[in-house]
Amino acid sequence: MFERQVYDLQGQELRRLFVRGADMRGGAISDSRLRGVDLWNLDIDGDIRNVRVNGVDIAPLVEAELDRRDPDRAKMRPVDADGFREAWSNLEARWAVTVERARSVPESSLHEHVDDEWSFIQTLRHLCFATDAWIARVALGEPSPWHPLDLPWDEAPGWDGVPWDRDVQPSLDEVLAVRADRQALVRRLVADLTDEQLTSTVTATGPGWPPATDMPLERCLRIVVNEEWQHRRYAERDLDALNDQAAP
Repeated sequence: MFERQVYDLQGQELRRLFVRGADMRGGAISDSRLRGVDLWNLDIDGDIRNVRVNGVDIAPLVEAELDRRDPDRAKMRPVDADGFREAWSNLEARWAVTVERARSVPESSLHEHVDDEWSFIQTLRHLCFATDAWIARVALGEPSPWHPLDLPWDEAPGWDGVPWDRDVQPSLDEVLAVRADRQALVRRLVADLTDEQLTSTVTATGPGWPPATDMPLERCLRIVVNEEWQHRRYAERDLDALNDQAAP
């Protein structure tokens, strides 16, 4: 396994390089050109920007198709305070359905890793971390808002004072109690949010994540909205797989 490796190939030319059967997670490919290559049987899930395939920028096409499949997805890009309130209400309603669905499978399954991804419970723990980082720490100025069950992303560098116990296995109800507190935190913030506040700047204090300085409040909220949307999608995907495994 190659892990936490950085290969700076600036100015290098790769000829007759063949990559087969790779499983790449948490990395990035940027500022590169692929010419005369065969791209077969690829599954790409990530942030796609300015990706041209045979002269066509596919990023807008992918975005349009995803919005077509679920029109509420476009609402996850709010531009004003009312939009953020609507987005958060939508997310809470959708997550309530997903959690209820999770309760229908054995709790032990909620600790299983589908295709080596986070378990359902780890996903909830990560969303608690995201809220603590971007809302409690940056938006509201709490220097150390962390809960012991918070879970950073796997490739994070790690920080002093920030919990990171990937292997602990709390019950679903334990995690949901923390999660409900974090959801209520965001709900209170957006309830009285104004358009003027969205453009105001916020700054994190002390070491930790993120190292934000003079960041628009809007960006903090947008990051959390995106995290909530994407990880619910992953959770639903994995619940589908768990149900398929349990089917006779």
